[in-house]
Amino acid sequence: MIVRPRYLENIKPFINKPQIKILTGIRRSGKSTVLRLLKEELFVNGVKKEHIITLNFESFAYSELAEAPQLYLFIKNEIRTQHKYYLLLDEIQEVKNWEKAVNSFLVDFEVDIYLTGSNSHLLSSELATYLAGRYVEIPVYTLSYKEFLDFRSHYFSEQENTQNLFLHYLRMGGFPVIHTLDYTEESAYKVIYDIYSSVILRDTVQRYKIRDVELLERVIKYAFDNIGNTFSGKNVADYFKSQQRKVEVNTVYNYLNALEGAFILYRVPRFDIKGKEILKTQEKFYVSDISIVYATMGNRDRMISGILENIVFLELKRRGYTVYVGKLDQTEIDFVAEKHGNKIYIQVCYKLENEQTVNREFGNLLSINDQFPKYVVTMDEFWRDSIEGVKHFYITEFLLTETL
Repeated sequence: MIVRPRYLENIKPFINKPQIKILTGIRRSGKSTVLRLLKEELFVNGVKKEHIITLNFESFAYSELAEAPQLYLFIKNEIRTQHKYYLLLDEIQEVKNWEKAVNSFLVDFEVDIYLTGSNSHLLSSELATYLAGRYVEIPVYTLSYKEFLDFRSHYFSEQENTQNLFLHYLRMGGFPVIHTLDYTEESAYKVIYDIYSSVILRDTVQRYKIRDVELLERVIKYAFDNIGNTFSGKNVADYFKSQQRKVEVNTVYNYLNALEGAFILYRVPRFDIKGKEILKTQEKFYVSDISIVYATMGNRDRMISGILENIVFLELKRRGYTVYVGKLDQTEIDFVAEKHGNKIYIQVCYKLENEQTVNREFGNLLSINDQFPKYVVTMDEFWRDSIEGVKHFYITEFLLTETL
């Protein structure tokens, strides 16, 4: 089992603190593994095995705990001493009214609680009602490029060309299971498609009671086809209308909302850099792992710029940034990323093929009148110049740079 230190470091400050720790992310992104790593960390810190209660609600072994009262009674029977117990509850959304049980654990027992969930709406109305101010969310993403390299070096001993490694990551994405064995591209996409299908069925169709699955699939295809492009629910509805399919705008937004909830998509709002306000139209959507696009839609080389944007977006999220699409007068800045009061601005493109492209990518950033760092990220491996303080990064250099 490979340590993913970023997530352990995010959890450690909250061990033995009163907040409930909630790990969220798409299925098979590695949340259960992070819980196992946490369990080992607790052992190292002297916690006894019998004081750690671990339940995975995807296992049939715990199918009798499908509702809050049964879960409460089970935990009550397991807590046999006055010592602190550690509850590690995996895929908690499978338990009906789970939030009531978790609230009761906090009230009735001396416990430190860690949950995982595959639906972002775990943190909406339910928690707001029962656990307001008493939880911290720790998002778990599929493998970063650096983590992918760690997996490759651990599971595969042969030396590999650096460029080939990135192309492999570009094609295969970051689901951990894909990088523990030597899958062919075809077999890898079969595994990824099965993950995707499970997410669509269990975390989207069933959870949100979606009746028109065929329409949902069409909305997904539209979003995947438009990675890197701004669009609105009305754009999607208008597109369907042109295809002789009438769809209400609210239905489109409901479906996009469900896909966000299941971590298939991430919504990125636009930010007016001059006006310093978040705009409510023409957002972008990025997929939780680029391999899903290839597994569901086949080769998408024509979308390479959008795919690279997607990879950069996920890297920014892994590093804890709040990410926006920037609007500056009539131009667009691919990413405005904020963290702890600081900003960075990023343009992403495939190649700086001519002077016009160079002028556009660097010029957009140079028109921003502040001193925060500005970067252009491309796949030009040998193009290294910076222009007036705007730094150029080759994509892997950007992904492996510790501090931006």
